[in-house]
Amino acid sequence: MGSALWIAMLAAALGTLLMRLLPLLWMQRHLARQREDSAVEAMPGWLSVLGPAMIAAMFGVSLVPTSLTLSSWLATACGVLLTLLVWYRTRSLGWPVFAGVAMYGAVKLLATIAA
Repeated sequence: MGSALWIAMLAAALGTLLMRLLPLLWMQRHLARQREDSAVEAMPGWLSVLGPAMIAAMFGVSLVPTSLTLSSWLATACGVLLTLLVWYRTRSLGWPVFAGVAMYGAVKLLATIAA
């Protein structure tokens, strides 16, 4: 592997670490300060919206296939539909994701074989 790839991997790892570490450190300091002040509301309100907003953003991005072909749109639609159906039945997170990815892969495989 070339040095440019190692630098890119290091930058991605460092960025991932900082995206997780900095909010954790900030929240620890914030909670410690709130405990000292004996405040009732320790957690800021915007923090409870952050997780669902990030999940919605990732969901929105994943609805548009990378290649704009009929097979990609069909695979995405089938995967999303099966994901929603399995989620409605199980009300869990793991099985719907597994089913949706499996359906997407199966439709893409069938489209490749049929072409």
